[in-house]
Amino acid sequence: MTDSRSPIAGFAPTRWSLVARARGTTPEARAALSELCEAYWRPVFETLRRWHGTDDEAREWAQEFFAHVLAGGRIEGADPARGRFRSYLLGALRHFESDLRERASRLKRGGGVPIASLSEDGIAEPATAGLDPFRFDREWAFTLLERALATVENDLRSAGKSAHFERLKPALVGDELPSPTDLARELGLTEGALKVAIHRLRRRFREAVRAEISQTLTDGDDVQEELRYLIEVLASPGSQTGDVS
Repeated sequence: MTDSRSPIAGFAPTRWSLVARARGTTPEARAALSELCEAYWRPVFETLRRWHGTDDEAREWAQEFFAHVLAGGRIEGADPARGRFRSYLLGALRHFESDLRERASRLKRGGGVPIASLSEDGIAEPATAGLDPFRFDREWAFTLLERALATVENDLRSAGKSAHFERLKPALVGDELPSPTDLARELGLTEGALKVAIHRLRRRFREAVRAEISQTLTDGDDVQEELRYLIEVLASPGSQTGDVS
């Protein structure tokens, strides 16, 4: 499988535009959809975990959800005009959650399964009243940033600069760096060269974030608009983000 963390990886022009345009019928579109689902598994898992309380249950439902998506039963509803894979996935998850509630209701009424067999942590009592789109989007944003960080880390490791990434990573995630003098000495750089290295690393990170975003949009969608929204989500109380503006 192509390394989906690379900003130049994937199927031209973007994975999601190919899937939406082909409605998932070609081998290339199916592979692109599979990579997108694998890449953005976490928002779905975390959302289901909040509903149902345990990691094991959430993992089971997430696997079932993506099996439906990848089987083609859901992708036919994708609307290229809506643009964002995030929006499509959220809509599909709403339908899936509704199916879970209907199933839980049948179980509570009997449905051929003894009521006593339902655990207290089972889906018969969902943990929340429904899907929270904002929290889903926040998990999506965290996942996107993590993938961008992994891309930058791979780039620096390939260039033999693993130590640079480890020591300069705080500049990308909003943490405080050590004193410039000490850090420059540790990395064998002048303070001027250190400033340049930090600037280049931040620029590379922003490029990686934009490349990751572009893979989840259709052609012509505004990457900058999506980036502004994700920054807004990450800047909400309880979130923390690095320099991606």
